[in-house]
Amino acid sequence: MPLTFTLDPSVTPDLRDGVLDLWADVSDAGGAVGFVPPVTREEIRPELVKHFVAMSEGRARLLCGHDEEGRVAATAFLTHNTHRLMKHWVWLYTVMVHPRHQGRGYGRDLLTAAAGAARGLEGVEAIRLTCRGGLGLERFYGSCGYKEVGRIPGAIRVAPGDDRDDVIMLLSLG
Repeated sequence: MPLTFTLDPSVTPDLRDGVLDLWADVSDAGGAVGFVPPVTREEIRPELVKHFVAMSEGRARLLCGHDEEGRVAATAFLTHNTHRLMKHWVWLYTVMVHPRHQGRGYGRDLLTAAAGAARGLEGVEAIRLTCRGGLGLERFYGSCGYKEVGRIPGAIRVAPGDDRDDVIMLLSLG
């Protein structure tokens, strides 16, 4: 069954807990979403609060995918640029699909829904994201229409002696 996507869902305790669970499960499964395993919900909570603050200030929007049981199964945050010369594109952060749903095309569905949401934002012409090199993520994003436009070698230190490239990807919405 496909996921049901909602842009700007109400931030309820169930949503908050669902996103925390998703983020912890994705991180613990080796997902490149800002943490390395093992991680706890309490370690993630301050980062989620930052996202929620940005949402409350109108700087970010949450795209949330729920599965057939109503559980949070996927997320992506679209974040507006504050620089007056860069308001024509948005950042896409914290792109996650729960490990139990991976391999079903839900990641592609999430990115399609994010592109649709971005197209609905006045003046937005592109989506920019970064991903951790060494995991094949740039190939996945490339298969979804994103183009690699930059790479900073060794910019992400996962662990001592384990540096990864920071890969910059862009999707033109035109």
